[in-house]
Amino acid sequence: MKTFLDENFLLTNETAVRLFHEYAKELPIIDYHCHLSPQEIYENKQFSNITEAWLYGDHYKWRLMRANGVEESKVTGEASDYERFAAWAATVPMAIGNPLYHWSHMELRTFFGVNELLNAENASVIWEKVNAKLAEGKSRARDLITDSKVTVICTTDDPVDSLEYHIKIKELPDFNTQVLPSYRPDKALEINRATFLPWIAQLEKATATAIRSYDDLLAGLESRALFFDSVGCKVSDHALDYVPFAETTKEEAAAIFAKGLAGQAVSLEEEKKYKTYTLLFLGGIYKKLDWAMQYHMNAARNNNADAFAKLGPDTGFDAVGDSPVAVALQGLLSSLAVADNLPRTILYSLNARDNEILAALMGCFQGGGTAGKIQLGAAWWFNDTKDGMISQMKSLGNFGLLGRFVGMLTDSRSFLSYTRHEYFRRLLCNMIGEWVEAGEFPNDEALLKQLVEGISYNNAKEYFKF
Repeated sequence: MKTFLDENFLLTNETAVRLFHEYAKELPIIDYHCHLSPQEIYENKQFSNITEAWLYGDHYKWRLMRANGVEESKVTGEASDYERFAAWAATVPMAIGNPLYHWSHMELRTFFGVNELLNAENASVIWEKVNAKLAEGKSRARDLITDSKVTVICTTDDPVDSLEYHIKIKELPDFNTQVLPSYRPDKALEINRATFLPWIAQLEKATATAIRSYDDLLAGLESRALFFDSVGCKVSDHALDYVPFAETTKEEAAAIFAKGLAGQAVSLEEEKKYKTYTLLFLGGIYKKLDWAMQYHMNAARNNNADAFAKLGPDTGFDAVGDSPVAVALQGLLSSLAVADNLPRTILYSLNARDNEILAALMGCFQGGGTAGKIQLGAAWWFNDTKDGMISQMKSLGNFGLLGRFVGMLTDSRSFLSYTRHEYFRRLLCNMIGEWVEAGEFPNDEALLKQLVEGISYNNAKEYFKF
């Protein structure tokens, strides 16, 4: 029987052990999609206790705490930080099979030297031990990044953001990690949401230009993209809860925008036309700027209306969507390709059912001399489990080139999440090791080294041109 979380955790064969320890373990990290705060990075945030570092804003943990019968006051409410930590400690032992059981113990061990298994009985001891470590002042935000050997972080930023902290971070004399913005214009596309008109007002302020027409909007989006590019942006991102595509013209899109700008209702078909034309316009900008484009598809957000009214978005009430993706996505990608506006693109779906659909479809748009131009995105959100990561890699291997995969990301708001890269690398090495030892792939050391180092780090560095 193996010991829990030993040095060969998740490595079940000799080849996997060799590949991980010799090639993957010590590689740096590129986190090309996350939700870290650039302000907290610049200010080098000092966490007052483990709850602030671990539970504030972490809806992954909040969902499990609610499932364990924890009252909301100890999840997002007014309970003390210790009470919230103790509630999480009591939840962890019930999380068998959930990646948070692994991640929580990996984070405690990696960052704070805690080897005990967290539970209700030892919560107070671990609370004191971790908080004492935090109080030393050597586990601040930038310390955690540097200690994790992170070379690049791409945050998630609205086009109206000033990027002031990204600019300030560049000026820090003792911090070598690149912290780059990602351009995420979701609010510009969501013409039917209450956020639309307030966001237009923000865009007017950011561009110092009145937005009175669709041309004004497109010019504003391009202006902000150019500004992001000047600050080092190399990637865009779109949350497409459903994939929109409808044949349309610029004149139609302009008329629909005018309705939205006037506060008038826009039908679903009109919304699809507006989103389609705007996405195609933006794809052309990304191609011109030589950015990579990300589509995050099939999230079903804010499912509990009562909880949304009380707590707002991003509080643990999202789920997996089941909207069809194939036809609409083919329309978007094909339209971009016909116009020679298809940038390097990463496709993610929150519904694992879509992995093979995406892996097959993206093969229709590869080419142009770019290795892995269209990528099957890493297992994301509800999929970044042990099974989900392996399934995503196997789908990519079955339909495309796993050897060109740009690897893992954190998609996290926590500075402690970098152990997810170790978790992914262990699973990668174990999967390859299984294939080698079963005689399904050659035991060619130079090739195995190239594949492991590429998927773990090098491919992302080359693909995003960091």
